[in-house]
Amino acid sequence: MDPLWSRAVLYTFGFLLVGVHGTHYRMYGYPIHSSYIFPPMVHGSAVLPVPRPGILASPPHTANVRTKPETRTLQVNRPTDNACKSRPMDLVFIIDSSRSVRPQEFEKVKIFLSDMIDTLDIGERGTRVAVVNYASTVKTEFFLKTYFDKAAMKKAISLINPLSTGTMTGLAIQTALDEAFTVESGARPVTFKIPKVAIIVTDGRPQDRVQDVAAQARASGIEIYAVGVDRADMQSLKLMASEPLDDHVFYVETYGVIEKLTSKFKESLCGIDFCAPGRHDCEHICAATATSYQCKCRDGYILNPDKKTCSRIDVCALGRHDCEHICVAYATSYQCKCRDGYSLNPDKKTCSQEARRLVQIEDPCKCESLVAFQGKVNTYIESLTTKLDELTKKLQVYEGRRN
Repeated sequence: MDPLWSRAVLYTFGFLLVGVHGTHYRMYGYPIHSSYIFPPMVHGSAVLPVPRPGILASPPHTANVRTKPETRTLQVNRPTDNACKSRPMDLVFIIDSSRSVRPQEFEKVKIFLSDMIDTLDIGERGTRVAVVNYASTVKTEFFLKTYFDKAAMKKAISLINPLSTGTMTGLAIQTALDEAFTVESGARPVTFKIPKVAIIVTDGRPQDRVQDVAAQARASGIEIYAVGVDRADMQSLKLMASEPLDDHVFYVETYGVIEKLTSKFKESLCGIDFCAPGRHDCEHICAATATSYQCKCRDGYILNPDKKTCSRIDVCALGRHDCEHICVAYATSYQCKCRDGYSLNPDKKTCSQEARRLVQIEDPCKCESLVAFQGKVNTYIESLTTKLDELTKKLQVYEGRRN
């Protein structure tokens, strides 16, 4: 074959081969192959690229035909039953949308709020939620009485826009007190004993005083959680939050990981059984409270100074009973008794001396002796009487002779 002709055929074949590989069989009508596209892999809160080997797909005319999946961003589908049966509460989010919070960061805050809504038992008789948006000015986005279903509430959150000015955190807390936490705005009356909770999210230092107004809010019964992001002032967070600070102050480095706090708040706000086995160290009885537990003792026992163990109560100890004579202790009570010679009065406490009676008991032997003695006496008297009669007769005879 002519060398020139051979070279032309070789160049043509090479051109066709490059065209086929470059288009991934575009000639067959297939879309561009996605072997070189790296779809994201969701791992925790980080999104990492996953490299894939650049292996060409099999041509459509081969025996092993595989349908190519479309390239898309993976999404983590949350379970529909992740809402805990939280204690009913009136919850107000106070969110910072000042100039330092970039638009994409503010979107992260709204996602955090939506995730929090998913974990709560929202409803008119359950948890009610309000949102206060602040910067230099304050805007109540919706009140506690506005929404009682999650879908409408999350829709309203998605429509919140940043105010993009200063950071008047103290003014925002005061507004929440005056507007959000009122019965007129949907808060339950104090007599209902429904917890009131405020969650403040901020990334900067307040430009006004927060200590006094936060103290006023806490004194009114509002439990305050403070969430600091990035440049947030930790001292200000501590001035706002409720005690203990370890349970009420949170900090994250960026808005990108603020969603991780959802599980923390779920643990704090949901109805956790603090008295479940392994969660407490009470010897007798564990009584759960809103945020912790208390140890109690069974009847007849008293709680020791360690507030965990119990000791039996000595009900007959000095000062614990009102028995006049003797106190007899039982498991959970006591009984009064009296000393010998006394009887218990009807009040079951005091004693009275018993009336003693002398009982004469005749000795049967004494009676027989008396009968025998009486017989002897009678016999002796009879003998004396006989002798007296004989003496009298002799006296009469003697006087007759004299006459």
